[in-house]
Parts: sequence; C-alpha cells; structure tokens
Amino acid sequence: MAEPFGRANWRAETPVVTVGNDRADVERRLSAGLLPCPGCGGRLVGWGYGRSRTVRGDGEIRWRLRPRRARCSGCGRTHILLPVTCLVRRADAVAVIGAALMLAAAGWGHRRVAAAFGRSASTVRGWIRRFSARAGPLRSAFTALACDLDPDPRLPAPAGSVVADAVAAIVAAAAAAVVRWGRVVFTVSPWQVAAAVSSGALLAPESTVELINTTRPW
Repeated sequence: MAEPFGRANWRAETPVVTVGNDRADVERRLSAGLLPCPGCGGRLVGWGYGRSRTVRGDGEIRWRLRPRRARCSGCGRTHILLPVTCLVRRADAVAVIGAALMLAAAGWGHRRVAAAFGRSASTVRGWIRRFSARAGPLRSAFTALACDLDPDPRLPAPAGSVVADAVAAIVAAAAAAVVRWGRVVFTVSPWQVAAAVSSGALLAPESTVELINTTRPW
C-alpha cells in the first residue's frame, strides 16, 4: 500500500544519522572519517544514496532530497544521513511540523492549523496525535538534555497541557544548545535541534524517547 503524502516512504529498519544541510560539508566529513557510527563508534564511509523523495517546506516550497547513505567500516551497518531539516517518514520539513505543533500547544485545533499551513486536516491531526502520544517522554528527555547542556538552564514552568509542556521543553533544550555551542547553532531552529538529537525520530511510533545524537551534528 502506498504511503499517504503526509509521510515519506522510508524503510524504517535503516538506521538514521542526522547531519547538517551543507552537502559539500557532509561529503568532506565522510571523506575525512569524521562521522562516527552511532552503534559501534566506527568510521562511516560513503555508500551510495537512499531513495529520493519530495520534501514540503513553508507554503508552496518543495525540494527533492536524495539522502546520502553511509556504511560503517567497523560493524558494516549502513545508515541514512538525514539532514536536520527533515524527520524520518515525514514528507514535511521539521520547521513546518514544529510550527504546527507550537500552534497546537497554544490551543489551536488541527483543522485550524491545517488551514494555516495549507496541509490536509488528516496530516496535521496525525502530527499532533503522534506528538501527544509521546509528549511525556519527550518533555522528560528534552528537559534532561537542557540540564546536560547548560549548568543553569531556564526550565519552563507547566504550560497547561502535555503538548505545550513538551514543546516548551524542546525550546528550552534548544536555548541550552546555544549556550553550550554558541554561534554554531545560533541559526538552527529549536525544531532542527530536536530533529538532530533524536536522529530524525521526533514523531517515531515508539513510546520511549532516546536522544542519541547529541554531539553537535550540524
């Protein structure tokens, strides 16, 4: 069965490593052996490309993405190198999904959010439902990340709903990342930070949350 347009047709069993948006820099890091395998820590090397897909940005913006594939020289596993602008199995850019979730946190219903972004109501409802189902673990994980990155983080007060609490925790973790790494991540949005540290799995189906990619992957 074909995937709905709200999701991208990724193979879920392929491990993902998030990388920056500069393709030339990604190639340079691959060639120099600077991208570690998240499984064994071995050196990743180029190994072709993944399946091409269309990514939907703000408004009518669209672009084609053919992500780089890499193979670990140690354990031999292959990985998709996913830019921090994207999430696994989602056809919309993380900035669009994140902005929609922020409106949902502010109390907007999914139909109103969908109209604001020109997306189908069912697609936006899917984002909000998945995020809501993971909101508790997401809040805990990103609050812990903020504390790890900043010795004196600005932790958010209760925001009134599980979705709002999780969104606030992601924003707080992104602010802590700026404190930790400064200008390197100053222009990276909170949602790109969330995509990076979750290896693109922010809206994955698992109920647990594991932030494994926290070594400044952008």
